[in-house]
Order: sequence, then structure tokens, then C-alpha cells
Amino acid sequence: MAEEEHTAPSTPTIPSAPPSRSSPEAAVREPCPGCCESSRCNVLTWEQVQRLDRILSETIPIHGRGNFPTLEMQPRQIVNVVRSRLEEKSIGVRDVRLNGSAASHVLHQDSGLGYKDLDLIFCADLKGEAEFQTVKDVVLDCLLDFLPEGVNKEKITPLTLKEAYVQKMVKVCNDSDRWSLISLSNNSGKNVELKFVDSLRRQFEFSVDSFQIKLDSLLLFYECSENPMTETFHPTIIGESVYGDFQEAFDHLCNKIIATRNPEEIRGGGLLKYCNLLVRGFRAASESEIKSLQRYMCSRFFIDFSDIGEQQRKLESYLQNHFVGLEDRKYDYLMTLHGVVNESTVCLMGHERRQTLNLITMLAIRVLAEQNIIPNVANVTCYYQPAPYVTDANFSNYYIAQVQPVFPCQQHAYSTWLPCN
Repeated sequence: MAEEEHTAPSTPTIPSAPPSRSSPEAAVREPCPGCCESSRCNVLTWEQVQRLDRILSETIPIHGRGNFPTLEMQPRQIVNVVRSRLEEKSIGVRDVRLNGSAASHVLHQDSGLGYKDLDLIFCADLKGEAEFQTVKDVVLDCLLDFLPEGVNKEKITPLTLKEAYVQKMVKVCNDSDRWSLISLSNNSGKNVELKFVDSLRRQFEFSVDSFQIKLDSLLLFYECSENPMTETFHPTIIGESVYGDFQEAFDHLCNKIIATRNPEEIRGGGLLKYCNLLVRGFRAASESEIKSLQRYMCSRFFIDFSDIGEQQRKLESYLQNHFVGLEDRKYDYLMTLHGVVNESTVCLMGHERRQTLNLITMLAIRVLAEQNIIPNVANVTCYYQPAPYVTDANFSNYYIAQVQPVFPCQQHAYSTWLPCN
């Protein structure tokens, strides 16, 4: 996970002639009285509030493994249930926030980021192991509330619920970071991720994913108001950029600019996300600066994933989780990653670097095969460049491999490998 101390936000530059309120830039012109540092926060426009309302009110299926039924839940429902149960267990929740790509989508619908996972942050008091265990128990217990009618809940244990509906669980507890994550499975990639944070040094990788939207006022409106929201009657909702300067980060989002600070402090260096942004059309504001940052990204990535097996698992997991419905972009992504690693890796031995580049190439070929882009092997001509010491004048420069058909053995079938003698 990303880990970096926040630096002091810079002073925003506001033009004298603000644009129309219907434009994305209007979001950064609103005052934010008394909510937090004025440069870090902003009030959402009515258009943004409407997008937020649609996201929180959308019914999301949580798919069960095996024969377990699908759970249907609205994000606003699971937030209310989890929060109330935590408070019953004497775990205080300071506020609840929408984070990540969903928050960026609320602020600017055409950002190019898209969004899959729904990241919900509960700012909670987690002082010890008991509180972490309580959070886990509460979330699993809340899932029972969303089981369809007629399901016998008495024999369903927390372990059963975890195996059926939880994609992953993470707990981090050290001097600077105290948080846990429970991700609920969705087959289309739109996982509901519940993150419980006591402290977290760094909460973003790049400026465009640094936005958090405080949901408390909207949740209170849902609970208390008998009238629907209108442009003249809706709660004040605050957005914050943990990058530091809301306007600067928002401009980056609108203009597809890549910016970060100290990528060597991010787990994995932000390398995989950086290449994803490049494939989506984002570009660095400064080419010279980004070349330096790329070296830090690569160095931190290979510190955290030093073994080739770890690298393969990480890349395969990233492709699986971040390209659902975007399989046609996987090859471009891997080739972009290959280029960055080839150009900017300075911390590996030559054979280690070649090993990683070969891994990325292998994954790219696999992606092409999955998309049926690679032609049939019978039509492929393989070329072999001989070593420089081959001086025979009659030696052909290239060897053309003849594809031999594979004939099944008609005599015996063995269930195990036989030793070569």
C-alpha cells in the first residue's frame, strides 16, 4: 500500500473569470468554510452530488462462491449497517469517505480513469488487536443481513461467510500505519472495499487518485430528510485531496496529467499504476522529472517484489483486477511496462533485468493468445540468429524451423511421467 507523509499544500491559483458551474473546473472554485484547510478541500457542485448519490444508491451484487446466493446491497446500506454495529461495539467512527477512482469519477466523469472498485474508508479508532478482530467480526456478521429471504442463517458461521463472499483481507499494524481492508467479491470487478483506518501515512499514489469525499452529511440526509434532494435543497458535501492542493490535483484529473511525490515511499513504487495511467492517455507534466521518478518507481518495485515468482504473481493479479472488461488493453499495458522497466531499471543485475523483461514478454504473448491474435503455430516461421563466432561461409544466416506435426501415441497411455534413461 502507498505510504508517504503529506507535505504542506501549495496556494491555489484561481483565475479572475471562473468558468460555468456546469463545467468540471467549477468544482474547484467553491469556498469550503470551516471544513479543513481551504486549499485541500472543496464543496461539491450539484452535478457532482447527483453522481455521488447514484453511486451510493446503486445496487451492487456481491457474488458468492459455489452455491452461496448473491447478496444485493447498496453502498449506503452497508455503510450504515457497519457503522452502527461498530458503534454498538464501542468502536468510534470519526467519519466515512469515498476514496479512489470512484471519488475521481464523482468529481470529473470524463477523467479517463473509469472506476471499478468502490473504496469506502471508515476513519475508526483501532488501538489494538481486539479492535481489529471486532471490525472483522462486525463486517462478516453484517453480511447475514443481506442474505435473501428463506436462507437459514443459523448454521452459517463467520468462517463460512468469509470463504463465500470475501475476496481478500488485509491488516497492517505498525508504528505509522494501522488499518485493515475487507474486499467483498463481485464477478465483474466492481468489488466493495471496506477500509478501516486509524492511521495511514500515505493515502494516494498519484494526484489524480488522491480524492476523498466525506459522506457523513449525505448519509445523515438519507436518514433524516423526507424530501428528495434538489439543486436548491441538498446537503453540503466536502471533497478533499490528500495530495495537498485540491485545485492542482483537480486540474491534473481534468487534463490527464501524471504527478506524484516520492514514489520510492509507495509500496511497489506506483509503477504498475503509472503504466496504467500512460495506457489511458495520461502524460507527465515534466518529461525530465518523470524520467527521474521512473527510476525511483522501478527501484522500489524491485525492492518489494525481488523474486521473479513474486513479480509474476503481482503482475497477473494486477491484470486480473484492473482490466475486467478491458482485456484489449492488456497487451498495450504490458508493452508500456516493458518499455519503462527496460529504460529506467538501474538497480538490477543484467540477468535479473532480462529475467523480468522476459516475464513481461511472456505475459504479453499469453494475452495475445487469449485474444486469438497469435496465428496458428503451423503458419509461424521461427528465425535463429547464430552467434558471432560462426564464420563458415556456407553457413546460412538464418535457420528456418520446420513445424513437425504431433501424432498421438497409439500403443500405451501413461498416467505419470516416465524417467529418461
